[in-house]
Amino acid sequence: MKLLQSLTRRALITVALAGMAVTVQARSFDDIKKDGKIVIATEGQFAPFNFFQGSKLTGFEVEVAEAIAAKMGLKVEWKALSFDALLTGLRQDRWDMVIASHGITDERAKAVTFTEPHYCSGGVIITKKPEIKTAKDLAGKVIAVQTGTTYQENVKKVSAVKEIKNFPQDTDARAALVSDRVDAWVTDRFVAMNSLSANPGAGLKMGDFLFIERIASAVAKGNTGLAGEINKALAAIQADGSYAAISKKYFNDDIRCK
Repeated sequence: MKLLQSLTRRALITVALAGMAVTVQARSFDDIKKDGKIVIATEGQFAPFNFFQGSKLTGFEVEVAEAIAAKMGLKVEWKALSFDALLTGLRQDRWDMVIASHGITDERAKAVTFTEPHYCSGGVIITKKPEIKTAKDLAGKVIAVQTGTTYQENVKKVSAVKEIKNFPQDTDARAALVSDRVDAWVTDRFVAMNSLSANPGAGLKMGDFLFIERIASAVAKGNTGLAGEINKALAAIQADGSYAAISKKYFNDDIRCK
């Protein structure tokens, strides 16, 4: 009987703790400001937006996020992990913000709160075959995409695609095309431009846009106070010229949404 009572108490404690975990709130901007540090997660495998140079995390989005944090009077603690875990971790309040080239979609917006977009781009078709240029040309073809991306979602919408091959990293999808394991690769326009210029001998060619999208950072669902401060800081770096300087460093162009 005592054992049963003890187990019952433990079960109730476990349930209570589980309930506490569920009700944990994302850190507000005031909480973050008091701490002096914002925890930001990214992938670190998506050049030129977020990638490692040796052990140093860098890229367009990394520099933009650090400029935003500086305007907010904050230091940054970076977390780098797989793309498909980023928004999940945000919903679990493991970090305050995610910046990893997430296109704004209705489905994602159900789970997180997006900030204003920090650039606009879209998914383009990359192939070695000159006859593959448009969405219509993907009929009967095998297409490589990164798992959990809007590239994957939009390729699914193309009728008569033979097969979609998913890869954990975008570089894996590119490698599949380079090694002729797929007919085409769908990725971000700027990633594609960077890849083509870095590997001129690979025989890769850029086709048409498959879709256009706005790219934004994200915070926990409903954390509008933090999103608002990020938006203010983004507007400030766009107004003072620092955003343009970062953008031209990586793309020789200002890639903000116009």
